[in-house]
Order: sequence, then C-alpha cells, then structure tokens
Amino acid sequence: QVRLVESGGGLVQAGGSLRLSCAASGRTFSSYTMGWFRQAPGKEREFVVAINWSGGSTYYADSVKGRFTISRDNAKNTVSLQMNSLKPEDTAVYYCAAGRVAVTAMRQYNYWGQGTQVTVSS
Repeated sequence: QVRLVESGGGLVQAGGSLRLSCAASGRTFSSYTMGWFRQAPGKEREFVVAINWSGGSTYYADSVKGRFTISRDNAKNTVSLQMNSLKPEDTAVYYCAAGRVAVTAMRQYNYWGQGTQVTVSS
C-alpha cells in the first residue's frame, strides 16, 4: 500500500511559479513510477508528467514541456513538481499517482492522492 498526500497548490498570477510536493508512505516508494495528473473543471483528468523509479527517465505532456520539471527523492519518499511560466489553462486540481509499471495512462497507476488545487489568474 502507498498513501500519497499532495501539497503546495494555491493561487498565482500568470507567468508565476508554484512547487507541488507529494509525500508517500510505504517502504516500497522507490520501486514506483510517480506521475502527476490534472483535472480542470468540466474536463477529463489528463496526464502531466511522470518519473521512473530511479529518476533517470521523465515523461512530459507537450503542454508543459519546458515549463514544468518533475523530480523525486527516494530517501525522503517525495516527488516534486516545479511549475514555471504558469498559464491560466494550467488551472486544475493536480493529483499525484504511483504505479509499478506506468507512464502516461491513468489505468497504469494504482495509488492516488486527494489532489491539490492550482489556480492561475490572468
């Protein structure tokens, strides 16, 4: 079992930055791919970014490439998402997720956090 708790969401102006964090419980954190998804009002949840167990491979949605950076610290059981140059269209609830064999598809992730709201004003 892996329990995930996100933090760091908030309100920011367009062009600003936020850093999201996801704290995981469980001794097997380092064996999971970690991902971030987001869901805007009235829209389906979508993939944002993922990082493999070692941190050696990352995958980004085209919409966030060059602006968002994912990282993980297996010693601290945390994964972070640095979001720069934020746009109003980045407004959504952001979810942290963990999966054994996962990349971009929601069905590949077994554990989910409760989400944290990110709002970008224009």
